[in-house]
Amino acid sequence: MNFIVQGYPAYAYTGGRPFDPALPALVFVHGAAFDHSVWHYPARYLAHHGFGVLAVDLPGHGRSPGTPRTSIEALADWVAAFVEAACVGRAHVVGHSMGSLVALDVALRHPARVATLALVGTSVPMPVGEAFLAAAKDDSPAAFDMQTAWGHARHVALATSAIPGMSLAFASRQLVARSRPGVQHADLAACHAYAPPAEMIRALKVPTLVVAARRDAMTPLRAGQALAGQIPGAKLLALDAGHAMTTEAPRELTVALRAHLGG
Repeated sequence: MNFIVQGYPAYAYTGGRPFDPALPALVFVHGAAFDHSVWHYPARYLAHHGFGVLAVDLPGHGRSPGTPRTSIEALADWVAAFVEAACVGRAHVVGHSMGSLVALDVALRHPARVATLALVGTSVPMPVGEAFLAAAKDDSPAAFDMQTAWGHARHVALATSAIPGMSLAFASRQLVARSRPGVQHADLAACHAYAPPAEMIRALKVPTLVVAARRDAMTPLRAGQALAGQIPGAKLLALDAGHAMTTEAPRELTVALRAHLGG
């Protein structure tokens, strides 16, 4: 489904059902160099269980044209504008990795647009190594390999995929590799630079779920625990997975999201 956001078309996957703005709106925000497809399992399930699902492609990602934004704040402004363009007033916002920072910033600076918040694979700050940033700046295949290796639990290639017929690591690498030139670096640099004031996080008043993973090499469990401890009333859930929880543990993540959303 397409919308016009900040003057450009914006694509959102609706979970296999027509989007109904009369239903509770649920906006999914993907991570660095990814697109809506990482949310396929939870988006499809929740679209068939009472929610109006919109898994967005951020500007310059997937099917959304335009210039990639270079800061988390600019991406958050875009998501807030997307919610307005969808005519839903406010939405349940779920973000993974970079998307978790975007979702958090929407809640911090556009609270009227957020009903509840779910932060998956998150860390504040979210530092990115110099070698990773340098390889991404060159659009080097090495950067695709780094994101794939660090984004999954060790030996995930030997594990049974929760999504039949899919090689998780191969699919992830192909998704990053097909991103437009410069997108991976812009996203990683935005994550690296994001530093919201701690007092704003401690003043957050939206129901929040933090989902962390015990085998996450990118945003370790302790980082999720620390952030959950700062947000008043936040709930923390730890899954047995790597950073790519949307594909490594999609069933468990979906169950957690449905409980968080009150279903």
